[in-house]
Amino acid sequence: MTYYGPKEMSNSFRTVRNNTLAVARDIPEESYSFQPAPETRTVAQTLIHLAVSPRMALQIHKVERRSTLQGFDFMSFMGGLIAAEKAGGSKAEIIDLLQTTGDEVADFMGSVDDAFLAEEVIMPEGMTPAFKTRFEMLLGLKEHEMHHRGQLMLVERMLGVVPHLTRQMQERVAAMQAAQTAKAGA
Repeated sequence: MTYYGPKEMSNSFRTVRNNTLAVARDIPEESYSFQPAPETRTVAQTLIHLAVSPRMALQIHKVERRSTLQGFDFMSFMGGLIAAEKAGGSKAEIIDLLQTTGDEVADFMGSVDDAFLAEEVIMPEGMTPAFKTRFEMLLGLKEHEMHHRGQLMLVERMLGVVPHLTRQMQERVAAMQAAQTAKAGA
């Protein structure tokens, strides 16, 4: 019995992307050029990176349905992604790109079956492990996004913005405290 399949993967990715979209909306557009340290991406570049980087997985798993990554021209493909990051865009354009690519990835994840996710893909020569399942590779998209979203949430704090997940937790705690106070006063 499988507890986490295509439907769950799709829903989970949508949740992660929706949280990234909330961060993108919370950061003021004038702060999109903020770069927390030399040789790091700006806010805009990080958000564009999150929007465009899944294109590689779509190329490998959806377009080409590769069973091996040996011979895949990573450098050429990455060059296009890096160019997109550097091209930038307005806050509205970046949010639209995040929404569009997020939907495309989640729709793809939800369209596959368990047999597809179980398929093994041979990694480039010299990599360890020698192969990964499509499940592991696609799940990596969510892990990658959460990694960078954590960076963006720290940037929010640096900019004086309380992250939405923190605000939501504070609201839940305040509601529980109010309920406890009302119960004690009754």
